[in-house]
Amino acid sequence: MNRTIKTTLVAVLAGITLLLSLATIFAPKKDFSENENRVLESAPKLSADTIKDGSFMDNTETYVSDHFILRDVFMTVKTVYERTTGRNRINNIYMCEDGYYIEEYDGLQNKARIEGAIKRLVERTTEKKVRAVLVPTAVTIYADKLPATAKNADQEADRKAVEKTVQEYADSLGKGDFAWVDVASALKNAGDEQLFYKLDHHWTTYGAYLAYREIIKSFGFEPLAREQFTEKTVSTEFRGTFASKVNDLTAKPDVITAFESDRLSLWVTYSDKKLETDSLYAPEYLSKKDKYSYFLNNQNTFVEVHNQNAQTEKVLAVIKDSYANCMIPFLCEHFETVYVFDTRYYRGKVSDFIAENGVTDVLFLYNMYTIDTDLGITSIR
Repeated sequence: MNRTIKTTLVAVLAGITLLLSLATIFAPKKDFSENENRVLESAPKLSADTIKDGSFMDNTETYVSDHFILRDVFMTVKTVYERTTGRNRINNIYMCEDGYYIEEYDGLQNKARIEGAIKRLVERTTEKKVRAVLVPTAVTIYADKLPATAKNADQEADRKAVEKTVQEYADSLGKGDFAWVDVASALKNAGDEQLFYKLDHHWTTYGAYLAYREIIKSFGFEPLAREQFTEKTVSTEFRGTFASKVNDLTAKPDVITAFESDRLSLWVTYSDKKLETDSLYAPEYLSKKDKYSYFLNNQNTFVEVHNQNAQTEKVLAVIKDSYANCMIPFLCEHFETVYVFDTRYYRGKVSDFIAENGVTDVLFLYNMYTIDTDLGITSIR
């Protein structure tokens, strides 16, 4: 009897495996995963070279994993199981108090490269007012929400070390107007209002607003009061990158809010999309997984913004990661022209553009995670 049961179980499992395999092979394939917000592995190419170097088997394994039938369902079941067994860290994401998912921080791996990139920017923009910001992430600002067992490197110590090295170099040049802007204090003292999304790595628009206040003061402007903006909820269904990493479809989604202003009269050019418009927002993304791309129309190599109603005729160049995307509307209140560079894709010399296009002020803004992984900063020259 036992042998019969075992044989039956083996046959059932083999049948299920065969059915899933066949379904995976013949099911329609997608190029992009909305849930994980990434491009999926394409079918591997069979050749003598790919077999010899082992890439065919590696790519095949990734391809099957990416396109496995009911992949999202199985990944969610796996996450639920891990949560019920007491795990509070999944795929380098900590399950924290108040429903926050916070990515672990294991220290800067490319400190010298980061410092070198910012030094080059400082050296080549000595005739401009330059402000730089390294934004601490939720692992620092919400350290009190982390599990007691969480172990992270000291992000604040890393940030201050980079700032010290670059500032000393800037001072040694004996000219120019370079300074760091500390936004950490403003974020830490903000009270209970949400500064970072619970299921994504970005800060909220309110978090960006608090940082804007510190940044714009460093440029010599009076920041606009919160009451001077209209806060509008644009989505209540935002499941960001951390939700995708954890694969928990049961987590309560985030709310995205825009700070709207009737003072802006804009003309905006998005280079990658060859699009000219009067808006810094892209509502079409609100119906997609990557809802944060509502701000500044996703990632663009170069964006040019003109505001006819700006407080001054000054021209600002912003060298940034995606944290700046929801801050650009605030900055446009004060600068007639804002040029926005994504150095991951921009192949020209940013310093030459700054020198040749009437730029008066420069903002360098990255968060402490992105700056360590973004190879684009090495192209700053």
